[in-house]
Amino acid sequence: MQGYIIDIKPVKDDDLIVSILTENEVLTTYRFYGARHSNINIGYKIDFELETTKSNISRLKDVIQLGFPWILDNEKMYCWQRFIKLFHPHLKDIEELDPFYFYLLDNLVHIMIKQNALRAICESYITLLEFEGRLHTDYECLLCEIEIEDTISLVRGFLPVHAKCTFSKIYDIKKIKELFEQKSMINFSDEEVEYLWNILLQGL
Repeated sequence: MQGYIIDIKPVKDDDLIVSILTENEVLTTYRFYGARHSNINIGYKIDFELETTKSNISRLKDVIQLGFPWILDNEKMYCWQRFIKLFHPHLKDIEELDPFYFYLLDNLVHIMIKQNALRAICESYITLLEFEGRLHTDYECLLCEIEIEDTISLVRGFLPVHAKCTFSKIYDIKKIKELFEQKSMINFSDEEVEYLWNILLQGL
């Protein structure tokens, strides 16, 4: 079985509760501490087995880390880990998971080989919003419910608002339409990308 580690919680004696996003579910597993175990961390993709125990949490065993080409790139790994950790609160109450989330991350790993991490992640987030029916391409202001025509701002969840209705950064609506409809940030400056990244970090 394969999956992405989206959360780790220390428990007694250096043991861990490990949450893993697999193709069809989020698994909560127990990892016993031991010198022979391979290293695990948030964001790692792993191949693993589960062992049924007397408790209601399966034991995580036979873990093999499946590396990325950029796993030693500290900047990309830092951004990746911050993004992937957002999946734990976002998916924690879902019992049956659509394979979309697993393959979104698989695809993003590949894209980040050549593309800037923040741009790749923000573009993938648009795909996630679209899949969940939360991408607002009607460009109607969340606050005043009037259509946005020229300049636009975004708040948590990339929800559109008028620049005059909030104190958020102002964008040309053509750029946001390009992002929402073509999933492209090619015309965004690094500063604009970073601002959207910080909105994303507020939660999926």
